[in-house]
Amino acid sequence: MSNRLGFEHLSKRFGAQTVFEDFSLDLPLRRASCLMGPSGSGKTTLLRLLMKLELPDLGRVHTLEPLSVVFQEDRLLPGLCALDNLLLVTGREGRQRAGELLNFLQLGDEPQKPVSAFSGGMKRRVAIARALLVDAPLLLLDEPFKGLDEHSRQVAADTILGMSPGKTIVLVTHDPQEARLLGAEVHSLA
Repeated sequence: MSNRLGFEHLSKRFGAQTVFEDFSLDLPLRRASCLMGPSGSGKTTLLRLLMKLELPDLGRVHTLEPLSVVFQEDRLLPGLCALDNLLLVTGREGRQRAGELLNFLQLGDEPQKPVSAFSGGMKRRVAIARALLVDAPLLLLDEPFKGLDEHSRQVAADTILGMSPGKTIVLVTHDPQEARLLGAEVHSLA
């Protein structure tokens, strides 16, 4: 496992579009960081590089493994209930912990309802719960509070912090308030 997280002289292009040219950034370990910038500034690309879903054209990416992710899309199995979606990452032995987490996120009243019938905010909270159940030193959050009202954002942020002591968290958002909710150090991408 690497003892470093970040990007060293990174260059990344998609066709004729240059997203990063000789970009370097070190992110602190065991703390929350936020990558913030306008649409198209490369925030999600940096997360995809940390996940090894993209490769740099030049330079190096330092990441931690294993890792857990809340993607921009919820990526849930729509025909399964919330608990069954969580058990896909924990197995049956994680049933109690998954159920407790659903209660923390105020989803415990929907035990058998398929997630296809959930609101967008409810689906988002299931996606957050799934990522939190993975035992990994690195938690990547790509717009994790999208679709959540103010109360649900606070509950989700408190749950993320409560379940992630000692983890390295990297948050991507447009909203400075969301960075504050996680106590994240902001790194602006212009």
